[in-house]
Amino acid sequence: YSTDFEVHRNWLAITHSLPVSQWYYEATSEWTLDYPPFFAWFEYALSHIAKYFDPQMLVVENLNYASHATILFQRLSVIFTDTLFIYAVHECCRCINGKRAAKDILEKPTFILAVLLLWNFGLLIVDHIHFQYNGFLFGLMLLSVARLCQKRYLEGALLFAVLLHFKHIYIYVAPAYGIYLLRSYCFTANNADGSLKWRSFSFLHVTLLGLIVCLVSALSLGPFLVLGQLPQVIARLFPFKRGLCHAYWAPNFWALYNAMDKALTILGLKCNFLDDKKIPKASMTGGLVQEFQHTVLPSVTPLATLICTFIAILPSVFCLWFKPQGPRGFLQCLVLCALSSFMFGWHVHEKAILLAILPLSLLSIQRAKDAGIYLILSTTGHFSLFPLLFTPPELPIKILLMLLFTVYSFSSLKSLFRREKPLLNWLETIYLIHLVPLEIFCEIVFPLTPWKQHFPFVPLLLTSVYCALGITYAWLKLYVSVLTERISVRQKAE
Repeated sequence: YSTDFEVHRNWLAITHSLPVSQWYYEATSEWTLDYPPFFAWFEYALSHIAKYFDPQMLVVENLNYASHATILFQRLSVIFTDTLFIYAVHECCRCINGKRAAKDILEKPTFILAVLLLWNFGLLIVDHIHFQYNGFLFGLMLLSVARLCQKRYLEGALLFAVLLHFKHIYIYVAPAYGIYLLRSYCFTANNADGSLKWRSFSFLHVTLLGLIVCLVSALSLGPFLVLGQLPQVIARLFPFKRGLCHAYWAPNFWALYNAMDKALTILGLKCNFLDDKKIPKASMTGGLVQEFQHTVLPSVTPLATLICTFIAILPSVFCLWFKPQGPRGFLQCLVLCALSSFMFGWHVHEKAILLAILPLSLLSIQRAKDAGIYLILSTTGHFSLFPLLFTPPELPIKILLMLLFTVYSFSSLKSLFRREKPLLNWLETIYLIHLVPLEIFCEIVFPLTPWKQHFPFVPLLLTSVYCALGITYAWLKLYVSVLTERISVRQKAE
């Protein structure tokens, strides 16, 4: 089992054994409670079932406790809560129009979408092998998306507000929700040319949305506000001292930035431009989760990442406002917000790529261009999750599961768009094919070389940097597609 298994066991123990006033102060374990209050209450509810499996798992001092009953309960809890994800997928499939009708059920867009979501490789290994509750959380997100597509705006807003207080990483996509609700719900009509009819602004609708946000926030944060602990909760949710990058660099812009700094450092040392004695000895790829200084390039602060993220998100938000396309435009903006935050965010985890891959699945079955972007992003993003499963017995499992999902993704989407041009060009195909020799080198060749003793971080560095190139390319390609897309006056009016 993974460290996340112990994280959630510890949270079960904290919420079950301690009063609410101590939840966000308890620090017996290094895995302190750092999720919003709704998730803490979720763990509290689970703990009252867990005590019937093994009450010892609920003792705070029992660090790294992993009895068979504990493992069984943890695994079953993930499977059970995935029922919400299954329901959300069903609702999303109901939102898909039937323009591409097929006689064979296996070629129907709704069937393909269901498989792409329910059997998503990344979600499967992160939740059911590594261990987390992402299926339950993504279920809330997809259900909120479905409700917005069904024009049930208040339900969608409520679900997303609740989701934010379960896991705050979803704040990445909050701009897409905010602008779409403002454009589609708070303004109730457009002019004939598709432009906004300013007189259609509904104060009632804004008030209802505001009430939803305030009530959910009050329910979540209110108890800690009364206890005077809100600053402590915020400090736990946003621990900026953890550093720019996670122990394994997420494959984003900062991975490329760090790699460039490393390369320039090595070059500087060889050319005697740098003094070896003045270079920090702590490696950014040695598994450390802390603040550090770059050697050659300017060091990055949390404020710098915030500014970069804001700038990266801005064009997608403008498109959602000035080039409205209904639910499709909302999904495009949501994916771009998720990808932009992944690319430039502070201390991003590699698992956050799923926040873009899953909603992009809904777009992939509608247009060939989006299908091609999905294949690049999902293949590269899923491959970047391989380091999460690092033991020898897990190697054939992750490779087989990845192959099954990837082969299905390519074959089903190719069949769906067989009358159109190829989904990938030759350069994109070559890039994806080279993931195979990269995996062979990292898993088989490198461990047999003497470099393993001196440079153990090399496989992680290569995986991160190579995948960062593909994810950056997919992000740029989607942005270009959205910014250059022309929409008719009729579409705007609708």
